[in-house]
Order: sequence, then structure tokens, then C-alpha cells
Amino acid sequence: MTEEAKSNETQVGPAVSVVGPGDGETIVLGPTRMRVLEDGSHTGHRLAITESVLAPHTQGPPQHRHARHDEGFYILSGTVRFTVGEKDHDATTGTLVMVPPGTPHTFANPTDQPAVMLSTFTPDLYVQYFRDLQQVLTDGRPLTPRANVDAMSRYATEPATDLA
Repeated sequence: MTEEAKSNETQVGPAVSVVGPGDGETIVLGPTRMRVLEDGSHTGHRLAITESVLAPHTQGPPQHRHARHDEGFYILSGTVRFTVGEKDHDATTGTLVMVPPGTPHTFANPTDQPAVMLSTFTPDLYVQYFRDLQQVLTDGRPLTPRANVDAMSRYATEPATDLA
């Protein structure tokens, strides 16, 4: 086979992943509904992506720090209040918030309208945290602060207790 023929051959690689509007795994955590668009299984575990709908007046998780992953939030609609350390940022539609490892943060929807955000996790390890929380609820156990901290600790995350 000539070099020209070899270069014209179709390259075989990982399959393209397509997640339609009604597709994806759904995780419900109280007033937050999350759709897992990519759990890392199609990206070599380099990236995970979720879409979350936060009901009006939804409080987010306790302020926390991730040791091993970046987290990004792109606001698709509504307003999400991010607390980073002691500073609040109201992120509206079209805003991107990137949180590097080690940065204390939390988020909430303080408004009367739902908010929708796209979240990225690089690498993907944190998607399993949300699955673990849903399993606590599925098992009929309460989602206590201790259950939350226990789940966080499995994914290189800890509460930012110095800011509590």
C-alpha cells in the first residue's frame, strides 16, 4: 500500500458520543435535578459534564474545596449566586465561573425563578459523588451533613470549615 493510500484510510478511534435533549442519566437531589451529559466514560475520564436545574430558593452544598479537579459552571438561564471564600458573585445567563482546585466555593439559587447551569469537572471523578448522594436517598437514609462530608471525602473534596 502506498503512503498516499494509507493517509486516505479512515481513522478508527473512540466512538462519538451524542446525548439528545431527553437523554442522559438523571440524578435528583432534593430541589436540584441533574442530567449527566458526559460521565467521563467517553473522554478517557478527563472531563465530565452535567446540566443542573436549581429550583427557586435552593441552597447549595456547604462551602467546600476540591483537591484534584477543576469545576466550571456556565449559566444557561436564571441567576446562580456563587460564594467563593467570603465573596458573593451573582452569575446571570451567559456567565462562566471556573473554580480551580483548592478554592473554597458553594452556590445557590436565591431567586424566585429556576436556574439552569452546565457544569464541567476535569477530571471526571466528581460525578460519582452525586450518584453516591442519590443512593443515600434511594436507600431511604437522610442526606445529613455527615453523609455529605463522607461522600465528598471519597472524591478528594473537603468542607471549607474555616469559612463555616
